[in-house]
Amino acid sequence: MIVFTCTDAFDAMMTCIYDAWSARLGHSNIRLQTEPIEMPELFCDYRHIEPDQEKARKVIRSVQKKISPEAYRMVYTAAMSWDKDKLDKIYRFLVVGFAVGGKVTSMLASPAVSAVFLMNRKTTNEAHHFKEFVRFSCLENQVLYSVIEPQSNVLTLIAPYFCDRMPSENWMILDKGRKLAAVHPADQDYYLSSLSPEELGKIEAEGNRKDPYGSLWKTFFHSVAVEARANDRCQKNFLPLKFRRNMTEFQQT
Repeated sequence: MIVFTCTDAFDAMMTCIYDAWSARLGHSNIRLQTEPIEMPELFCDYRHIEPDQEKARKVIRSVQKKISPEAYRMVYTAAMSWDKDKLDKIYRFLVVGFAVGGKVTSMLASPAVSAVFLMNRKTTNEAHHFKEFVRFSCLENQVLYSVIEPQSNVLTLIAPYFCDRMPSENWMILDKGRKLAAVHPADQDYYLSSLSPEELGKIEAEGNRKDPYGSLWKTFFHSVAVEARANDRCQKNFLPLKFRRNMTEFQQT
């Protein structure tokens, strides 16, 4: 078994798909996997693939033209998933897609299609939650920032939403686990920037100072609550505990 590996970045994954397909080793004789490889298997030949933007663009164009734009959206969203086998599942989806064309997106009876559909749905649902649960604080330089800890890489899925809602504000959303930030300068498009542990720590330390707007929000949140009608079980259904650690109203004062 030949295992093609690459970093967990979209361009790298598309390049890996390109090289695996071009190798012509037979779809059943190869597997694709994102790094890091936790437990290498015996009798497997691992081949690391470096990202190549031209190869990535070729894969993207082929998916959009030979399958459909909807199929490409599914592939992109699935590529943002936390599923450790996502790259191989996307490859199997494309094998079917290039064979049957645009109708592949509705072929949910196919295991390859249903696997990508499920990843797409889970990632989209998580992105939708963060559109609702992201809370911004204000740094001393009047830049708004928010820290999130999502399972999937949802920054590129939620950043356009906040660009539309706050086009004239300087803001950034930090993915703490991936040390990645979506940075939006006022009246410009956002861009992604990687963060060092030191940079992330500095931003969090500055953000831990007392924010008057945060205090006002906490006061409002607690003042409108009706203690006699509190229902923690119901609240957890609408607002799972995993989202609360970075929400202003649930932070310790």
